[in-house]
Amino acid sequence: MLHWQTNGFWLYYRRLEKGRFKWPATNSSDEAVSITRRQLNCLLDGLPLNQKAAHRPMLYQAVA
Repeated sequence: MLHWQTNGFWLYYRRLEKGRFKWPATNSSDEAVSITRRQLNCLLDGLPLNQKAAHRPMLYQAVA
């Protein structure tokens, strides 16, 4: 990601150990996609954008 700040660019990158980012589908490969800051954080954390919660609810019988 390239970000302009005041008098220069910041370069942010994330190395993937395996796989790819789960990028949202578009109608065309040339079409730009606008995402929110929250969606960007989800992508960088490896979460799909259509996921409603960060993790599934935990069910337990007792705490030891």
